[in-house]
Amino acid sequence: MDIAAAASTPVKDRPWGKMPKRNLIYRYWKQKYFFLMLLPVFAYYLIFHYAPLYGIVIAFQNFYPVKGIQGSEFVGLEHFKELFTGLYFMPVLKNTLIISFYKLIFGFPAPIILCLILNEVRLVFFKKTIQTITYLPHFISWVILGGIVVEVLSPSRGVVNAIISAFGYEPIYFITSEVWFRTILVTSSIWKEIGWGTIIYLAATTNVDPELYNAADIDGAGRLRKIWHITLPSIVPVVTIMFIFAVGNIINDDFDQIYNLLNASVLSVGDVISTYTYEVGLVKADYSYATAVGLFKNIIAFMLIVLTNYVAKKTNDYTLW
Repeated sequence: MDIAAAASTPVKDRPWGKMPKRNLIYRYWKQKYFFLMLLPVFAYYLIFHYAPLYGIVIAFQNFYPVKGIQGSEFVGLEHFKELFTGLYFMPVLKNTLIISFYKLIFGFPAPIILCLILNEVRLVFFKKTIQTITYLPHFISWVILGGIVVEVLSPSRGVVNAIISAFGYEPIYFITSEVWFRTILVTSSIWKEIGWGTIIYLAATTNVDPELYNAADIDGAGRLRKIWHITLPSIVPVVTIMFIFAVGNIINDDFDQIYNLLNASVLSVGDVISTYTYEVGLVKADYSYATAVGLFKNIIAFMLIVLTNYVAKKTNDYTLW
């Protein structure tokens, strides 16, 4: 069973859900060499993701590198109180939620729409070309893409402002404009990720039985009806899983993107939790407070994933667990 087929199958109907325990262990043993190939992955996550969790304790201390974790003073929830009573964190949290909601509302449906469009294209060469062009930015660093965005929107040499000037209007300073900055973040994020998301949904459409489309043709259904009644229901399981991940990432803003586009003129609308944590933790060396901010963010993200998964479980059978 491939990944797309597994994702489109309710948990209770998946083969390993019904398999006796002894048979399941036997199957795992037969595939032991494949699991050995996973050992480097497990080692990576153990060393770089789980072992550093011990450092969370400094969120409850006045941590000094010279004293170390064992010698630093324990202060309990003092940093968390500062988090909610300080002047800077709440505006940063507001910016994070607004930008993330914009990305969820406009960015999440984008690859689904592109998938439905490409799925109707019958010219294979054209379809593959569009896929390649759209998913290529996913593999390019935000350091490069940020520079491209700045150049394209430059008031003196950018393509966009050249078009605006050609119609007799004054150039717009997009990157330094509080009005435009969030729009730039959302649109550039869609540009970077729309192709990658489309690949996932197109993989899900390959599980659709072609006979369903043939039967719909016999019944006289048009393309829109086939999309609505056949294609969309076939990718609903994958959409559900991806939506759960997207909701969990509402609080986890894209540091690489925002850091490379952020400037002093738009801090009031663009400074988010990750850039704030970077400024406080690495620039100002307030490690304990920065750790408290990061811990708060991750707890909220975990709660959002659990809540979204619970709602999905109540509405359909396609959930993470």
